[in-house]
Amino acid sequence: MNKQSAVNFPGSSRVHIALAVMDLERSRTFYETLLGVPPTKERPGYVKFEPQNPSVNLTLNEVDETNNTRQPTMHYGVQVKTPQAVQEAITRFSEAGLKTLVEKNTTCCYAVQDKVWVADPEGNQWEIFVVLEADADFQKDNGSSCCTPNFVQASSATCC
Repeated sequence: MNKQSAVNFPGSSRVHIALAVMDLERSRTFYETLLGVPPTKERPGYVKFEPQNPSVNLTLNEVDETNNTRQPTMHYGVQVKTPQAVQEAITRFSEAGLKTLVEKNTTCCYAVQDKVWVADPEGNQWEIFVVLEADADFQKDNGSSCCTPNFVQASSATCC
C-alpha cells in the first residue's frame, strides 16, 4: 500500500469541493474559464479540476434534471498527502465526540482512497481523504454520483 498520495499538489493539504450540476458541459465550460485551466479528469457524468493556484480539487457531478430536491453542493473535503494524516483526523474527530464513517481503500470518483467522513453542526458533510491510486476504472455507486454517504448526522458534542 502507498504511504504517500498518488496525487501531487502544493502544500500538505488542499480544499475539495464536489458540486452537483444539471448541465455538465455548461458547468465544465464555466469552471474552465473561472479557473483558467482545463479539467484533469473527465468521465461520463464527472469532471475534475485541479488548478495549482488556487490549489483546489473541484469535481462536477452530473445529476438528473428532474430531481428537484438536489442540493447544489454535494460535499466538502480536505485532501491530504498521507494515510497518517487521515488517521490523525479520525483521532481528532473521535476525541471531540463526533460521529464518523471511515472508508479504507475505497473506490470513488474514479480513484482509490482512504477517507473519514464527518458532518458539521448544519449537516454539511466533510471528508478528509488521501488518494492512493489516481485513476480507477470505475466509480462506487451508493446512490450518489460522488460517493457521499448519507449516514452522517451532526454530533451533539461541542466542537471547535
